[in-house]
Amino acid sequence: MPFARLATATTPTCHIGLGLAAIGRPGYINLGRTEDLGEDRSVETLRTRTHELLDAAYVQGVRYFDAARSYGRSEEFLADWLNARPSFDDIVVGSKWGYTYTASWTTDAERHEVKDHTLPAYERQRAETAELLGDHLDLYQIHSVTPDSPALTDKELHAKLAEAAAQGTTIGFSTSGPAQADAIRAALAVTVDGEPLFRTVQSTYNALETSAAPALAEAHDAGLTVIVKESMANGRLADAHAPEALKAVAAQTSLGCDAVALALILRQPWAGVVLSGAATVNQLSSNLHAAVVDLDDDQLSRLATLVEEPVAYWEQRSRLPWH
Repeated sequence: MPFARLATATTPTCHIGLGLAAIGRPGYINLGRTEDLGEDRSVETLRTRTHELLDAAYVQGVRYFDAARSYGRSEEFLADWLNARPSFDDIVVGSKWGYTYTASWTTDAERHEVKDHTLPAYERQRAETAELLGDHLDLYQIHSVTPDSPALTDKELHAKLAEAAAQGTTIGFSTSGPAQADAIRAALAVTVDGEPLFRTVQSTYNALETSAAPALAEAHDAGLTVIVKESMANGRLADAHAPEALKAVAAQTSLGCDAVALALILRQPWAGVVLSGAATVNQLSSNLHAAVVDLDDDQLSRLATLVEEPVAYWEQRSRLPWH
């Protein structure tokens, strides 16, 4: 397991990773994106920004980096950065397949990505990822599995994924939607030749959406590494948009709402890596303060009042515009 490399890390931030969804492409659904990125979102501008973020993350102790085929040029940007730094041998690199980026580097495309969890899609995207990341790739995840995904029942696909695992690539999956817990439990039951196929799970969990927690605890107990995404609820928990209860707790800690939001996740015993989705170096530095936040029982009780019903949370997320 490549994540064993993280277990030996000693920096306070070693359990925080950097996800590239917000900076590998010009359009995304995060709130405050115009302020974060400005008007110039050319390929070279975002390549430079990505490399600056990766440098800042590495210097501050971050060792897990997460991309996807559908995150525009995130794999390309990450590969360029890695190839220019051959001495960095303590990094864990994950990517995902299952969505194809279709926005042609625009922010107003009719469709930004297309989902396909079939075997042909895997074989095509695995080759594309291999061409860019090569031996840097440690973890390959099925992107956004839901209970009805054919990836949960396709035995041919499972056999191909098991082949990749036998060759040294860790196989995982991510989840989305109000039925994340059902998808996680279904994936935990997938075996090839009597052995569990998946070794990691990446799910949405944050102060507003906690429904996957019991299933994530089960996954952790089964030996999977749990990666948490969307810890900032696509910007809804950032300072400018945060609920009053979160702002009040943040004021008590003298840190940002983002640091408190991430700290709430880091304290979960099943959380292996919590992703920062920062789009600026300042955001990243603020996120990393989460490692030193210590929340008391009263603060935790107040933050618990923020939890929304899963269906309501995901309906609101689906209404966030790409911009």
